[in-house]
Amino acid sequence: MKFIVNGEEQDVAATTLHELLSLLDYQGRWLATAVNGELVRSADRVRHRLAEQDRIEILSPMQGG
Repeated sequence: MKFIVNGEEQDVAATTLHELLSLLDYQGRWLATAVNGELVRSADRVRHRLAEQDRIEILSPMQGG
């Protein structure tokens, strides 16, 4: 399916947010995720179903200062 991930189109064979994160090599419960502007908690990612052209934002903390 095609998704917009962090502003870029991605073609990924995923049906859930958890699968998408795994296939794109995002790991860790510390990630913040949103689908179509709605926050998705880490505990809900396994069952959060994705649809074609969903807009997914994946944020991770940055080091530095």
